Amino acid sequence: MNRIIVFSLLLLLMSCYNLENNCKDFKTGTFKSEITIDGVKKETTSTRTDSIVIETYEGKTDTASVRWISDCEYVLQKLNPKNMSEKKAIDIKILSTTKNSYTFEFGVVGNNKKQKGTATRIN
Repeated sequence: MNRIIVFSLLLLLMSCYNLENNCKDFKTGTFKSEITIDGVKKETTSTRTDSIVIETYEGKTDTASVRWISDCEYVLQKLNPKNMSEKKAIDIKILSTTKNSYTFEFGVVGNNKKQKGTATRIN
């Protein structure tokens, strides 16, 4: 009987904790993204339309195509890759949103290793 009560309370608490997820609000715009790689914070600025993203990372600017899989998931493919590594598509999933930012998970398509970051709308 106690297990049923505890389980019911747990379900009630979980249903009250609802992450906001307004992914459509972030399909286009200019964003500053922050990720941590090997303990070092890296920043990227990107401008995204429905079909392309122009991204500046460590002083280098690249353009990639954007293919939306769902309202909260898209795939980036560099338009002018310079090596084999850059030819690999990147899958990005928006996990949660706030009014001006979103938390995302990303990784190479087909690879289970994922990293997380945060993007903030700057325009």
